[in-house]
Amino acid sequence: MERVGDDMIFEEILSRLPAKVVCRFKSVSKQWCYELSTPKFVFIHARRVGNSIQKKLLSLKENSIVVDDIVAGNLEEDTSETITFPYDVEPSFLSIIGSFNGLILLCIKRSYNELVLWNPTTRRFKMISDEYFSRYFGRHNDTGGMYFDEHNDLKVLHINCYWDVVTARVYSRHNESWRKLNFLNGTQLGSNFYSWSPGIYSDKKIYFMVSNYWIPPGERNIVVFDVISESFSILRFPEHMEVNPCQGHFLTISNKLHVIVVQYAGELIADLVKYEHDEWIKVFSFNRARIVHHMETQERTNIIQNNKWLITSIWGDTVEVVLCNDSFNYIQNVDNYNGPKGALFLETIVSPFD
Repeated sequence: MERVGDDMIFEEILSRLPAKVVCRFKSVSKQWCYELSTPKFVFIHARRVGNSIQKKLLSLKENSIVVDDIVAGNLEEDTSETITFPYDVEPSFLSIIGSFNGLILLCIKRSYNELVLWNPTTRRFKMISDEYFSRYFGRHNDTGGMYFDEHNDLKVLHINCYWDVVTARVYSRHNESWRKLNFLNGTQLGSNFYSWSPGIYSDKKIYFMVSNYWIPPGERNIVVFDVISESFSILRFPEHMEVNPCQGHFLTISNKLHVIVVQYAGELIADLVKYEHDEWIKVFSFNRARIVHHMETQERTNIIQNNKWLITSIWGDTVEVVLCNDSFNYIQNVDNYNGPKGALFLETIVSPFD
């Protein structure tokens, strides 16, 4: 063991172990606890986990929080585990804002709304709210995301729409404080007519779907937040989304931004498009799209089950598509999906604390 060296033990051997095993090894000694908690080890471990085909799906049910094993995009049978939230609050009062590197960003919706940074694997959590969150949290009006800056400081982006004004703020895990960011001038995206999707991280940017279903009907926008410059911009929609009415759902596949486009044009149509080299490219059309009026208890959205894929609709319905061989093989590489009641996540030891 002396000839092997500490670097080999920690960086090449222990960094390949599952997060829960690493947590148990921290009790070996004070030195091991220190070494397994350094930013360098946490980064190496998270990077190795990120290359795995194994992920977890966290689902917020009415009275429980369920975690399922996902392997190559497929739901593993008989792996469901019910976990507890660190606060005494019903899951129905929770809303997921984002998922990033094993951390889940949630809002507790009650008389005084609170924002929580939570690692469901290690069970560690941190309240990051301030007096700003005393306003009512709306699923369609509040959103956000997470990212690491160039100094490896975890940042939490929060966007609030109130009285036609969009307020963007960013939280620093290192400084434990919030600061305000400049948002786009001359837009009406803070109106109550607009609905914001949860943010999704891809290639140092966080993307948001912002839709107006009232005036004018069907207007859609993609708002992009650059995590390097901490600035906002508007990205044009793919041509497939110019048909009214339609909706888009973000996910990342093989670390590239994708959108599932559901259109209602005489018949229900679902396409998958990806954003690459500043262009939207149609990947394929899903087979036999249909509305699902009732979901079974064991069914989950945005993962593969029985060669089918369920898409959560922001209109309140669920769309089912059938996967052929090509779409099945392609969709197996899904990396990330965020929704208000469900999100994919990795089992990491990333801490909500600095």
